Amino acid sequence: MKYYSTNHKAADATLELAVVNGLAEDRGLYMPYQIKKLPQEFFDEIDKMSFVDIAYQVASAFFGEDVDGDALYDIVRDTLRFDCPINKVEEDIYALELFHGPTLAFKDVGARFMARLLQYFINQHNNEGLVNVLVATSGDTGSAVANGFLGVDGIHVYVLYPKGKVSKIQESQFTTLGKNITAVEVDGVFDDCQTLVKSAFMDKELNEHMKLTSANSINVARFLPQAFYYFYAYAQLKKIGKEKDFVICVPSGNFGNICAALFGHQMGLPVKRFIAANNANDIFYNYLQTGKYEPKASVQTIANAMDVGDPSNFARIYELYKGDHKVITSLISGATYTNEQIAETMQQCYQAIGYILDPHGACGYRALKEQLQPGEHAVFAETAHPAKFKETVESIIGAEVAIPERLAEFMKGEKQSVECSKNFEDFKAFLMNEK
Repeated sequence: MKYYSTNHKAADATLELAVVNGLAEDRGLYMPYQIKKLPQEFFDEIDKMSFVDIAYQVASAFFGEDVDGDALYDIVRDTLRFDCPINKVEEDIYALELFHGPTLAFKDVGARFMARLLQYFINQHNNEGLVNVLVATSGDTGSAVANGFLGVDGIHVYVLYPKGKVSKIQESQFTTLGKNITAVEVDGVFDDCQTLVKSAFMDKELNEHMKLTSANSINVARFLPQAFYYFYAYAQLKKIGKEKDFVICVPSGNFGNICAALFGHQMGLPVKRFIAANNANDIFYNYLQTGKYEPKASVQTIANAMDVGDPSNFARIYELYKGDHKVITSLISGATYTNEQIAETMQQCYQAIGYILDPHGACGYRALKEQLQPGEHAVFAETAHPAKFKETVESIIGAEVAIPERLAEFMKGEKQSVECSKNFEDFKAFLMNEK
C-alpha cells in the first residue's frame, strides 16, 4: 500500500519507507491512500475471537499487502501478551484498562508492534546499518518505546523528555535501562522535544550521518496498532449485550490514540460517536468550537502526558475528513478540564465506588458523565496505571496506591541521562558525535 504526506509535497512512500522515515520530507505525516473496510462477518463473530485474532484481522487490513502473513501474525502475537479488561464504573460507562502491558500504559502496544515491524524490515535487508529511533515524550511514550525496543538488534533509541515535567516513575522507566536506550533530558517542554525530533528529520547533514526514524505517534507503525484496543472493546461490550450506540471517549494529548480509533471507525467499527477529552491544553477543543486550529504553548498539568500545545495527529484527523469542520464536529465532541476538575473527579469516583482513576483517565470519565446520552453505552480509555502518578493520586484520593512489581523494579535502577538545551544546534552536535 502507498502512503502520502498530509502536506502533499513529498513523494509517495511504501509502508517500509513510511515506517523507517517516520516523517515525510515535507514535514507532513504519512497517510495510507486506502483504509480497507472489514467484512460484516468479522463483526458478527468478533465477540467469539481472542484479542490476538481480532488484532491480526485489523493489522492485515493495514499492513497485509506489505508484510508476510505468518510474520505479521507473529508480530501481533508477540505484541499482545496481555488482555485489556473493561470495568464497569457506573451504568453504561466502562473503563477500558489499557495499562496491562510491560510499562503499564496504553502505548505499549504501538511501541512493541513498531519495534517488531521495524526489525522485520531491517532483516529483509540483512541488517544494513544501525537505525536510530528518536522519540519525544511527555510521559508514557518514552517508557513504552524504550521498553518495546530494548535489546532489539540494529536499533538505538534516543528518548527526549522535558526536564522536571514527567513523574519520577515514568522517568525511571526509560532512564535506567542502558543498553541501546539513551535518555536525553531537554531543558524545555514537550513541544520543544517534539520540535527537536522533527528538525532532526529535516536536517540533511544529520541524516547523511545517521539513519533516523521516529517512534512517536507521528509514525504510522506506532499509532495504527492502537486501533486494536477499540475493536477489542467493542467485542467485550458485545459479549454482554451493550454494543448498541457505542461511544468511545479518549483522553487526548498528541491525538495518536483517538486517531487510531477514528481509523477503526473508517474500517467499519460500529461507533456512534467519539469524545476527545483534554486537560487545560484545549487546542483541539477550541478548534471544534470555532473551526480555527491555533496551536499555543503547552501548559503543565497533573495529566502531564496530555500536555501538548500543537498535537501532531490533528493533521491526520483533518486529512481523514478532508478538512470538513461540520463532518468532524458531527462525529467528535470535545471536553477540557482544569487540574481542580480532574482532581475532583478522581476523588468523587474513589469515594463513590472505590475505583482509582489516573489523572488522564479522569478526563475521559468526566467527559462521559457529562455528555453520555440515554441509551448509549460507552468506554473511556484508562490509559495508564494510577501508580505511575503515585504522589499526585494519593494526595487527591487520600489513600495509598500500591506500586506493581514491574514499576518497583524500574525504581531500583540508576538514572542515566544526557542533558541538552532546546536549541537544535546543541542536539544536532550531540547526535553528530554519537557515531
